[in-house]
Amino acid sequence: MASNTSPICKNVSCHAWNADGSRLALCPGDKSIQVFGYDGKAFTFLTRLDAHDSIVSALDWHPVTNLLVSCSHDRNAFVWTEKSPNDFEKKLCILQNNRAATCVKWSPDGKKFAVGCGSRQVSVCSFDEEENWWVPKVFRAHKSTVLAVSWHPNSTILATCSSDGLCSVFSAYIKEVDGPADGRPAF
Repeated sequence: MASNTSPICKNVSCHAWNADGSRLALCPGDKSIQVFGYDGKAFTFLTRLDAHDSIVSALDWHPVTNLLVSCSHDRNAFVWTEKSPNDFEKKLCILQNNRAATCVKWSPDGKKFAVGCGSRQVSVCSFDEEENWWVPKVFRAHKSTVLAVSWHPNSTILATCSSDGLCSVFSAYIKEVDGPADGRPAF
């Protein structure tokens, strides 16, 4: 198997592939996101996404909804919808924290995403159709910066780890988003 070690960008702070591997989003160590097309042989620059005011710290591309989420040291998250290869629409999520956002992950069902923050909290964000933006529900789970978040396959249980050396597991169930709790594992 041949490997391509030619850099497409220097100083990458985070990256995410879309489901079929035809797109790669990455942050070149600043407040922008660059999106590349990939045909299995070569990368082609498609567009630059500019919305954050500080370095982008994490990206996640949902495999079913094809939505890209970004979070940043500016304490916000954006959800990006690809309208065409060179055109992405953004929607803001104000995370309601006073420190940098450090990590982000879509729930398996694509209805929510979780963002870990330097403020020791996790914001679980869902879309409000009426207001047309992403709304956070804040959980205080740690005594230090949240470094990683991971969803249970049922999209209602969330595991987080922090620089406090602990892993927290808690319910991220939101009735308005997840529907009736019948049949889901209790937590």
